[in-house]
Amino acid sequence: MSHKISVLILFGGESSEHEVSISSARNVYAALDDTKYEVSLCYIDKTGKWWQVDGFSDLIETDRFTQLVPVLGSGKLVTLNIAEEILPNVILPILHGVNGEDGTVQGLAQLLHIPIVGCKVAASAVTMDKVLTKQILEYNNIKTVPYEVHMIGEPYQSFKLLSDKLGEPLFVKPANGGSSVGIRKAKNNEELINALSEAHKHDKKVLIEKAITARELEVGALGSGNNVRISSVGEICPDREFYDYESKYDESSTTQAIIPADIPDDVSEKIRAISADAYKVLGCEGMSRMDFFLSDDDEIYLNEVNTIPGFTNISMYPKLWNHVGLNYSALIDALILDALEK
Repeated sequence: MSHKISVLILFGGESSEHEVSISSARNVYAALDDTKYEVSLCYIDKTGKWWQVDGFSDLIETDRFTQLVPVLGSGKLVTLNIAEEILPNVILPILHGVNGEDGTVQGLAQLLHIPIVGCKVAASAVTMDKVLTKQILEYNNIKTVPYEVHMIGEPYQSFKLLSDKLGEPLFVKPANGGSSVGIRKAKNNEELINALSEAHKHDKKVLIEKAITARELEVGALGSGNNVRISSVGEICPDREFYDYESKYDESSTTQAIIPADIPDDVSEKIRAISADAYKVLGCEGMSRMDFFLSDDDEIYLNEVNTIPGFTNISMYPKLWNHVGLNYSALIDALILDALEK
């Protein structure tokens, strides 16, 4: 009998995207071939405690499970009290947002001496911060949406002053958030102040951006070093004014993903080339999803980079790879292989 690869799936987490993570992880687990993999599940609750669990439910009752703790430098985690050992060959993080996608878990994996799927510490930390990402991209001549930054406690600039610089309306968003949580549109001073206070509930650093009338395009990157593949370009057609949390995940959402996007070949190739460049300059590995705006005047803006894209049944990342012949299970295989090869 061939030796199975031991995989530890991390899911849940402390961010506002906790439920999305559970839904993604359920899909990933179902797609893992049990003739190849021995899978352990680690649920991270909203307080940040890690639990060894035996399945997925929307409300995971941790009181019937055992807490997991890392044993640094030893390649293992152990259960509290019973001291059962888990020795994964690889960690598969299906986590979003703070303490999941931001380099913290990636750093812990490094201290544990266990390979982890996806980006390492630096790329995860940088791409989690939309402002740092923009600064690195702009430095490398990759165009992003014009913006200003507001730090908590700083005086507010007036709507007029900001809109003179950036145009109107304005989008206000936390620098370190995902799934469009805490994003507001502002068309006047009062809305701007409300939007800033809402965004500051999620982050001390807030981004104020020019609102662009644009099509929303997404591209997947897969692999590391010289083996990076870039998917075709997909288009998101939101079912409401902008692609917000409900539009992404609500059962009733009629948001559509169109793959390949109905755009000219040269535009598609340009977007794919920018994706490959961005992946490289940000130091990404394993996987990422790049989100673009194609404006009405045909400007291409890289909006953000997600180092742990969604894996729900409506998520764009697996759909993009499926379109080029890499089905869900094969995609997970490729990600695990990438981590083990490093």
